Amino acid sequence: MIHPAGTLWSSAQRSPNKTAIFCGDARISYRDLDESTTALAKWFLDQGLEPGERVAVHWTNSIAAVQLLYGVFKAGLIAVTVNTRLKPEEIAFILKHSGARMCFSEPALSPLAEEAGAGCPVLTELPAVEKADSGESALPSVSADQPALIIYTSGTTARPKGVVHTHSSLYHAAVLLAAALGGGLNSSEEVVLSVLPLMHMAALSILLSSMHAGSSVALLPRFEPGAVLQAIETFQCTTLTCMPALWHFIVEEQMRNPRAVSSLRTANAAGDAVPVALQNRFETAFGIPLREGYGMTESVPLIANPNDAIRSGSLGLPVDGAEFRIVDFAGHDVSEGETGEILARCPANCVGYWNDPEATKTAIEDGWLHTGDLASRDADGYYWFRGRKKEIMIRAGSNISPQEVEEALYRHPAVREAGVVGQPDSVFGEIVVAFVVLREGMKADPDELRRFAQQHLADYKLPERFVFVNELPKSPTGKVHRRALKERLLASAATAT
Repeated sequence: MIHPAGTLWSSAQRSPNKTAIFCGDARISYRDLDESTTALAKWFLDQGLEPGERVAVHWTNSIAAVQLLYGVFKAGLIAVTVNTRLKPEEIAFILKHSGARMCFSEPALSPLAEEAGAGCPVLTELPAVEKADSGESALPSVSADQPALIIYTSGTTARPKGVVHTHSSLYHAAVLLAAALGGGLNSSEEVVLSVLPLMHMAALSILLSSMHAGSSVALLPRFEPGAVLQAIETFQCTTLTCMPALWHFIVEEQMRNPRAVSSLRTANAAGDAVPVALQNRFETAFGIPLREGYGMTESVPLIANPNDAIRSGSLGLPVDGAEFRIVDFAGHDVSEGETGEILARCPANCVGYWNDPEATKTAIEDGWLHTGDLASRDADGYYWFRGRKKEIMIRAGSNISPQEVEEALYRHPAVREAGVVGQPDSVFGEIVVAFVVLREGMKADPDELRRFAQQHLADYKLPERFVFVNELPKSPTGKVHRRALKERLLASAATAT
């Protein structure tokens, strides 16, 4: 049996009294985490849930969130992580599409889950269960290829897709991440700071990797630059991985109000392109390099800069155990220095999309994952990001589907047409820009449209800029030509400079 829960048991046996997780003033040892999650797993099964059924987790970073995830894994159930920034309508889709049997929602977030009304009970606290022996006697046998996790991510359609990971792919994500990023992820003597939401693949992989190593993990419930720096100082954190947009704010805060952060020895950035200027400013503020890496919800990690051979501006080198190709639009391998789509074959790859065989078939072919990201490879094997084949926007590391934003805008009575694209941004990577055609004789200003869209979309998906036009460019088949809108944005930006 290979799965993340097993790595937690081994850590509990090695260092039972060691603190596994810090979160504010609360902490839990490996022994207590192991025993409580075994008891929780047995409670799930006592409720009549059977292996393979889904349990949704709608919770900010906390010890409770970790207990829920590990309890689900140990019971052989499938965890469905729910982004805590989503609105009821978005939550309802995830709960219904996944067929979740129950949803654990943090008390402060539970009104959103209850409003979603997706037909599954919403629980706002962990059940009061007696701690049990941490053995496997009452738990089902879990095979390596059994699904363990569904994470919903915006795709090229208006609705998100549920990325399915097995116990094996999560296990390999943990092991490969430790090898690629090092630091606290492969040493029990380190303290790993986690500021990204555990409901996302990057943060969950970091947690699994840290538990596998027997490290201590400091969790922050929400991102705030000052709180990040204070946590480094308080818990003497040695490792931190963040999105580039968040690193911008952390660096600015450290330069404005310096904290004692000399304990930090390993800093990583992934989820979007990392500007060289940011890397330089980070090293000035922290005295260590900021290493860029590359992964995605469907597979993490894939590429990373070696600690002793960082090449600023590059994604880095392939992680051990992963194979890569760069292909043109016809699927042919391209030569060194040429741009093409990244294809990856890796034991950490997902197995497909939940209840979406067509999307699975498109994304995974003969074991190769089509990433939709464009890159080139230099003579030394380093990969360089060159753009996205897909139209997905990535704002501060979060995927945003243009169709999903357009669909929300189309509900406004004054909107006749909408076309949404991403505009390059030095802090967030991209921001959302909406081109809008209003109906004849009707009016709407940006504030009104933003407030309206806010009823249907998470705040990070909202357009930050509206451009009102008389008509939208269209393809011969009548579809909105987003590439033309993107080119218009880039041209206007070039003219402005």
